[in-house]
Amino acid sequence: MVRTRFAPSPTGYLHIGGARTALYCWLYSRKTNGRFILRIEDTDLERSTKESVQAILDAMAWLKLDYDEGPFYQTHHFDRYREVIDEMLKQGTAYRCYCSKERLEALREQQIANKEKPRYDGHCRHLTQTQEGPFVVRFKNPEEGVVEFDDLIRGKLVFANQELDDLIIARSDGTPTYNFTVVVDDMDMQITHVMRGDDHINNTPRQINIFRALNKTPPHYAHIPMILGSDGKRLSKRHGAVGVMQYREDGFLPQALLNYLVRLGWSHGDQEIFSMDELIQYFDLSSVNRAAAAINPEKLLWLNQHYIKHGDVAETMKELAWQLEKLGINTNDGPPLTEIIKAQGERTKTLKEMAERSRYFFEEVTMSDEMKLHFTSEIKPALKILREKLSELSSWSKEAIHEVLQATAESQGLKLGKLAQPVRVAVTGGTISPPLDVTMVLIGRDRVLERLDLV
Repeated sequence: MVRTRFAPSPTGYLHIGGARTALYCWLYSRKTNGRFILRIEDTDLERSTKESVQAILDAMAWLKLDYDEGPFYQTHHFDRYREVIDEMLKQGTAYRCYCSKERLEALREQQIANKEKPRYDGHCRHLTQTQEGPFVVRFKNPEEGVVEFDDLIRGKLVFANQELDDLIIARSDGTPTYNFTVVVDDMDMQITHVMRGDDHINNTPRQINIFRALNKTPPHYAHIPMILGSDGKRLSKRHGAVGVMQYREDGFLPQALLNYLVRLGWSHGDQEIFSMDELIQYFDLSSVNRAAAAINPEKLLWLNQHYIKHGDVAETMKELAWQLEKLGINTNDGPPLTEIIKAQGERTKTLKEMAERSRYFFEEVTMSDEMKLHFTSEIKPALKILREKLSELSSWSKEAIHEVLQATAESQGLKLGKLAQPVRVAVTGGTISPPLDVTMVLIGRDRVLERLDLV
């Protein structure tokens, strides 16, 4: 059975590059009827925080990337890591290194001066007796031969063992290091496929050698190209949102973000919009591009507007309600959110924008002096007549309101647009809204009449 894992480090928010990796792992496990495991790699005790763990869990939940097992925490497995290290020391596949920090720094400086690749020189590799003083534990990497594996995205990769030094697998305080803990966890969790960013490529041959030293078969590896900014440079905060939950703050729907992320490096013909069922059906690692993909903010906005208009209404309502609540807007006294979405969907690309532009449906309007200039001496009489006709309507419908607007404009010798804009300002406090008849239906008869009375 296929077993994939997503293994973020809780040292900050969940980056969109990490979210895309999680999505690829999730899709592959779902496509193959496998298992998707969440593992929190929190052995960096100085930088890992509970807040970051929660940020990862929140982002996974918001994206609906459900995991079959976990979350597992590496800090809960320290006894297991010590057990494996002790076994490797006994077997001679690891050794204690007593080299001081000063010796290692001097070695590094000398190698750099000689234009050599800085690496440990194996000074303690053949010690036969235990010594006094602090030590680290190093993996005894093979000195000859190559590590060769078929990357499921990049094809065959080959690394010479002589290029890989004896990496530290336990620090002087006994805490295990990343490359070692990953191998033990992947082994114990029976991970069959490791999908991760291509910044890990140089770690892979080291990890494969540790697997072999433990007499275990390594998993299959797939290294996913990084995501670049729209300028082709490494993605950073200067390019806008890079944390998953910031996209929620900015008014994006989770399905839009997933659809966007999956296409950053993967394609299925010319199709742009995919349901989750389609993604599971079509996703294939062989279709992942080897080249890095650049973000395209306009594409994400386009996708988001598509999902606002055509996506899961319940999901969109939930996210819009969250945005309105953040603005302190009470939606109990106002139109149904489904109607707001329908009316504003063509005019807004994010739910944050929709919420900000929909205050007047729920709250009293305030008008600037500039807006009041719309109420000229020519318009005011027409607004009073309109108010009277609206109050007499037996049906508060779009069609009835439109007829009254049209008839009032004609009776006053005005073009409809000349009357409509001052009415819009009166009932919304601004000059931009959905069609006026739709807007007035949603605001409601009583509020419309009250607002016209204030002109």
